[in-house]
Amino acid sequence: MPLTAATVKNAKPQDKPQKLSDGKGLFLLVNPNGAKYWRMSYRYGGKQKTLALGVYPDITLANARQKCEEAKQQIRNNIDPSDVKRAKKIAKVESQENSFNALALEWFAKEMPHWSTHHSDRVQRMLHKELFPFLGSRPIADITAPDLLACLRRVESRGAIETAHRVKQVAGQVFRYAVASGKAERDPSADLKDALATPTKSHFAAVTDPKDVGKLLVTLDDYEGTPEVAAALKLAPLLFCRPNELRHMEWDEINFDKCEWHIPGHKMKTKQDHIVPLATQAVEALQSLLQLTGHRRYVFPSARSPKRPMSDNAVLSALRRLGITKEQMTGHGFRAMARTLLDEELGYRIEWIECQLAHAVKDANGRAYNRTTYLRQRKDMMQYWADYLDGLRTEALNTNVIAGTFGVNQ
Repeated sequence: MPLTAATVKNAKPQDKPQKLSDGKGLFLLVNPNGAKYWRMSYRYGGKQKTLALGVYPDITLANARQKCEEAKQQIRNNIDPSDVKRAKKIAKVESQENSFNALALEWFAKEMPHWSTHHSDRVQRMLHKELFPFLGSRPIADITAPDLLACLRRVESRGAIETAHRVKQVAGQVFRYAVASGKAERDPSADLKDALATPTKSHFAAVTDPKDVGKLLVTLDDYEGTPEVAAALKLAPLLFCRPNELRHMEWDEINFDKCEWHIPGHKMKTKQDHIVPLATQAVEALQSLLQLTGHRRYVFPSARSPKRPMSDNAVLSALRRLGITKEQMTGHGFRAMARTLLDEELGYRIEWIECQLAHAVKDANGRAYNRTTYLRQRKDMMQYWADYLDGLRTEALNTNVIAGTFGVNQ
């Protein structure tokens, strides 16, 4: 007698597994623990077999009957339904293993050791925020150029043009890794060369006029926030390193005896170790923090967790609170400021400056600069630079600059 929905629902577990037949090979298996499974008995190739059709109540009686009929049709077509089910399972596993998500994470794990922490975090954010929600579960070989473009348009529509181009670049690297791994035929991002809006190119805002630099330094000295950020504001123009290098500075990297800051290659954009000579003024600024953060790993620890460096927005936020706009100065602007003045005002050799900026350039013989290249000359240059800044600060103070009035329109 065929089963009814009520019979299936009210079936009670017994001491032993029991089978409730619906006919045509379909039955409900009720286990002693109360679990109910749909099964189908059939013969194929002269052998008695059982096919699992799902779990009740996820699969209703009507669903089970439909699945049973589909399996019988496969048998009539000389196809073993168990083989079909096994093939679908394998295809699903392969689809997951070959998904954009899986290949992207595999690529990320391979490349991450070669990246800086900042770059690694940025790529991870782009993957999880911009790509995975829309492409992550799809087989990477099935993703087309229009699919990727639709994903990038979402970023572009927010006005984040540069970010859209970066996301496209990251996606392209994932696709090329998939091609090299034999999981995809080609990189669809190559078809989107002119599909996105062109970002407006702009240089980091920087102050390069000596008089305005003096006013800027006076304004920075008036910062009344935390000692860590105050020290970072003092060191930023003295060291003119990249903002992320400054905030990730560790006490173990500081050699007070030699007055040097040794930055390991994994923190550098060029992936090469770098030495920053410390002028007397820089050493004094660091020593002022020793009692406060000297027992920590980072010179500038985060206010939330001493195990992490301060936020990448700490210095920028301080500049804005001082009334210095993004059109006037950025964290990167101190590098442009130093490069311009050291070259145009102080007349230092450009190769010394470029080496101190840790730019990926080569000498006349095609050799890349290493951390000790021009070290003696750079030590003298960095001390002269610090003294020069002190002179600009003093000159600004002697002309009665009022704190908080820095700006090109003042």
